[in-house]
Amino acid sequence: MTSTRRGVFKEMPGAAPDIMRDYDLATLGYEEIEYSLESTATSYELLGERDADGHWDVTPGAEAAFRTRFVARWPKDPLRFSGTVVVEWHNVSAGIDAAPDWGFFHRSLTAAGHAWVGVSAQKVGIDGGGFVESIHLKLLAPERYKDLEHPGDAWSFDIFTQVATLLQLPADENPLVGLAPTQILAAGESQSAACLVTYINAVDPHAQLFDGFFVHGRPASTGERIRDDARVPVLILQSETDVILLGGGLAAQPDSDRLRTWEMAGAAHADTYTVSAGRHDDGTLTAERMAELLRPTSNLMIGQTDTPINAGPQQHYVAQAALAHLDRWSAGGEAPPSAPSLELNADKTGYVLDEQGIARGGIRTPWVDVPTAVLAGLGQSGETFAMLFGRTEPFDDATLAKLYPGGEDEYLERFGVSLDAAIAAGFVLEEDRIEILAVAAHSFPLRLAEG
Repeated sequence: MTSTRRGVFKEMPGAAPDIMRDYDLATLGYEEIEYSLESTATSYELLGERDADGHWDVTPGAEAAFRTRFVARWPKDPLRFSGTVVVEWHNVSAGIDAAPDWGFFHRSLTAAGHAWVGVSAQKVGIDGGGFVESIHLKLLAPERYKDLEHPGDAWSFDIFTQVATLLQLPADENPLVGLAPTQILAAGESQSAACLVTYINAVDPHAQLFDGFFVHGRPASTGERIRDDARVPVLILQSETDVILLGGGLAAQPDSDRLRTWEMAGAAHADTYTVSAGRHDDGTLTAERMAELLRPTSNLMIGQTDTPINAGPQQHYVAQAALAHLDRWSAGGEAPPSAPSLELNADKTGYVLDEQGIARGGIRTPWVDVPTAVLAGLGQSGETFAMLFGRTEPFDDATLAKLYPGGEDEYLERFGVSLDAAIAAGFVLEEDRIEILAVAAHSFPLRLAEG
């Protein structure tokens, strides 16, 4: 048991249940401890207007007691630790306490030797009562989590800060059990990304704790931008769904010495890597098995879609490159490359499409430049959050024959050229090249998943 400046954290017995992961962390060379944190948090009160420019000023407000949990993961071999810790604001949109960004970039994060901390910052993940009722923590493991108490989301920002502050304790006292972090990055996807925007604009000027922010799939229907005097680097990663359907495009702003925005062509807010492949991806999957798990499906964990969802894994691979860039940038290294924006139609309700029906502009990967299907972030329907999963429309044999008269050999040759261009541009990691090419070899022609 260790005391913080304001509270106490302690290890929770046994392994933390995780309904989003079907692999053993030990296979990745990692270990995990779940902790509870009991303390008092401060809310924030806005001074003045919440203008779209993000220049928000706040003052400490009411205090409230809380008891939450967080999960810490780090390499078993301390010599592998990079010094970087990624602190993820858990997502609660689906009524569960989930870590989608760990799902997207865990392979690269663990290969780099970073530590990761997932924070149950919001009340919904603990007690339920959000957009939908699902398996919140007290439903998932009632006995394990019965003592957790959350006063409400007004206190979430300070709760997030307090968990991250624990990482600044001496190595023999902090949650990483002997490891001494040199850099702390914050990450959040979807609703959590929106919370991070508020954190960057209002709380970070006071807390001054994080060295960089990964804002992934942010909604922005009110057009609120990142403040132009952000204290540390911010990298925003957006899919087609995020830019239009979730309103992220309304907050468009130019890149600067502290900001990069990456928009991905052919990508959806969530995809088959999210719901299938990523759940099993422990680094041991064969290319054939990975390709099978990535096949387009209409079967989600939380319902059915009316058509097959987006099956392009570009978001997974681009997110890994984004994290690597942010890590270097936040440590004083070179800034990430700027990316072209997606091309919007005249009324900004859709995209300018190429002859195959794929959006123009944005980050280009071989899945959109050497396609075997139309990949899109818009146009999906069905149950619950179906609209967020985009769609896949596999080309028929006649279209594939027209596009690739040399058959699979021509397809793979052109795919490799496009992949090398994406790597050279900095949007895909060189370390992922062999795996991507192998998966592509098992994905031509693209077929729907069974069932």
